[in-house]
Amino acid sequence: MTVRKYEDKDLLEMIAIWNEIVEAGDAFPQEEPLTESTAKAFFSAQTYVGVAEEEGNIAGLYILHPNNVGRCGHICNASYAVGKEMRGKHVGEKLVRDCMTEAKKAGFRILQFNAVVEQNVPARRLYEKLGFTQLGRIPDGFRKKDGAFAAICPYYITL
Repeated sequence: MTVRKYEDKDLLEMIAIWNEIVEAGDAFPQEEPLTESTAKAFFSAQTYVGVAEEEGNIAGLYILHPNNVGRCGHICNASYAVGKEMRGKHVGEKLVRDCMTEAKKAGFRILQFNAVVEQNVPARRLYEKLGFTQLGRIPDGFRKKDGAFAAICPYYITL
């Protein structure tokens, strides 16, 4: 498996993976699925977009972008999406590690996740394994697709 910068030819597979998570409504804050035209604009607006490729297929992706501006512009944020059939195969770890490398190359000093849903235990375990620090817990910080609220746990790591 390789992780590389995305190319336009990857878009349809990226959209399918991204939309799986958006439509599940339990991890990403976005409520609207991407279309081909909105995806192009969305992915081009990021600082970096990486994809994990396995045997010619996209297994997962990440987006990297500033978390804030100005005096806090050295802090970045990222989101990760792994296709259902590839979960549990360390794709997420490869994506996070690559993201940390690319973030540092882009001049960021801190990678911060604002809203990791508390119930997303696999992601939280991965971040902690990689050395991220949990900043606390925000009750009812995430509204799930069914309207129920869940706590979120912000994380960060110095790059």
